[in-house]
Amino acid sequence: MTKDHLIAIVDDDDALRASLDNLIRSVGYRVRGFSSAEAFLKSHHLQDTVCLILDVRMAGMNGLHLQRELVATKCPIPIIFMTSYADEAVRAEALAAGAMDFLYKPFMEDSLLKALDKAIQVHESASKGLENGRSTEVTCTRFDEMCST
Repeated sequence: MTKDHLIAIVDDDDALRASLDNLIRSVGYRVRGFSSAEAFLKSHHLQDTVCLILDVRMAGMNGLHLQRELVATKCPIPIIFMTSYADEAVRAEALAAGAMDFLYKPFMEDSLLKALDKAIQVHESASKGLENGRSTEVTCTRFDEMCST
């Protein structure tokens, strides 16, 4: 497993985003933080992101909506959801749509790192499938490019 992978964190809580950034960098990954789902979608990092750590509740586009956008645009980034709100219906929806994990804040660092390792393994397996021609078309398009067509 290569640790030059990019992990994206989308959360509107600056302090939590900074804390997660420090944790993930401390184990050797590259990290990019975004304060909103829209900022992530408009970034040039969709193709490079191998795991998305995503808050459920944010101003503007929420985490579940972002997940739906990524699925609709065939952008198979493994997602780890996190939330401060215990809502089993939301958890079930996120997992049914393909989320790798769903963590309740506050969570133990080890729980996040285990989920991250699992997500990266899934990403690497999918990438190997693409290299061997075993997968369908995969495209990740920036949100502003999707909207301009």
